[in-house]
Amino acid sequence: LNVRSGFDVLCIDRKEGAFPIKTLIFEIGNRRPLGIGAGGIALLMQLADEDLAEVLTVNSPRFQAYDRLSTKSVLALVRRAKELGYVATQDIVVRGVSAISLPFGGYNGIPAAAISVACVPSRMPQTRHRELVAVLRTEIKALENSMRAGKQQARRVA
Repeated sequence: LNVRSGFDVLCIDRKEGAFPIKTLIFEIGNRRPLGIGAGGIALLMQLADEDLAEVLTVNSPRFQAYDRLSTKSVLALVRRAKELGYVATQDIVVRGVSAISLPFGGYNGIPAAAISVACVPSRMPQTRHRELVAVLRTEIKALENSMRAGKQQARRVA
């Protein structure tokens, strides 16, 4: 589970699956530039063009730390995600890791968070994308319902 923090993506929670091969590449509390990783791309896919351009301009020098990414390649990933309606990556940040991600929450079309699933590519063939996106959407609904319930409870207490 990732949130936007300025021009960064911040990992705020992570759960491990049961599969014996782990792809634990983003620790809780770690940051990356927006646009890096599936969650970082998901947080960009709903931004207006001028907001996206600002993030890419600010983070462009930071992309150099990631061998396979540049401003141009991040923009291509964002455009592809917009077409698909979700983010699908393979070998972007770390070779041998595939990920699916969706943004959610926020205001005025600017997402507050992104939820992702990452695993080895053999566990995420394109034929499985639809299934994983459905699982993420179910989790997003549960998170949003929980957040709404928490707000309602806080109002009753206040």
